[in-house]
Amino acid sequence: MTDQAVLFEVRDSIARITLNRPEQSNAFDLDAAREFCTVIERTAQSSARVVLLTGNGPRFCAGGDVASMVAVEDQAGYLRVLAETLEAGLRSMSELPIPVVAAVQGAVAGAGLAVILNADVVVAAKPTKFLTAYAGIGLTPDCGVSYLLPRAIGQQRALELALTGRVIGADEALAWGLVSSVVEPDALDAAAEELAARIATGAIAALGDAKRLIRSSWELSRPASAAAEVDSISHAVTREEAVTLIAAFAKRG
Repeated sequence: MTDQAVLFEVRDSIARITLNRPEQSNAFDLDAAREFCTVIERTAQSSARVVLLTGNGPRFCAGGDVASMVAVEDQAGYLRVLAETLEAGLRSMSELPIPVVAAVQGAVAGAGLAVILNADVVVAAKPTKFLTAYAGIGLTPDCGVSYLLPRAIGQQRALELALTGRVIGADEALAWGLVSSVVEPDALDAAAEELAARIATGAIAALGDAKRLIRSSWELSRPASAAAEVDSISHAVTREEAVTLIAAFAKRG
């Protein structure tokens, strides 16, 4: 097993990013957060058409590495830098001009929620558990959780999870809109691979623009969002991928 905290390779047009601290439930210490940022930069510079994000071991991601916080003298300073670094990396992932598919299993906790909230499509194994976890150790949300979670599942549900520490299962996460689909554990890898491969064959420039339009709509007025859509579609129709696809569609009658 490599000692890299985050693995990266591009194969078959898919950037495969793997959280690789299974003994720590793929929790992020500062080194891991910095590695993640570097991997996202490499992804942006690659020829990949889609990202497939996974976690090694029985749990997808337990958030921040509490042991690394305890081990330092200046815990406040360390946690500030860790939270800033990881949030920047996750935000960069959400801003990639290609779709991000996440496959999750076991547990998604704390900043692990931020990881999936910054992905675009999330496939969960049926036994997966989701929880905010912060209040259980006297901490508060970070890495964009307080911003993204209510937008994904609604304010009152987000408040319930944050204030009660309630754990929800994959089926409830699906019903709430936190994940996109739920599969049996032994089908997770194949389902995520198939989805990423299918997306990789699509009109990636158009998919990237659709992702950007949807994610940016929270910060825009409706007229501004509509104007962004008009600019995007009028540019998209001139791209080679659209010209080819439109011509093929027209031939079908």
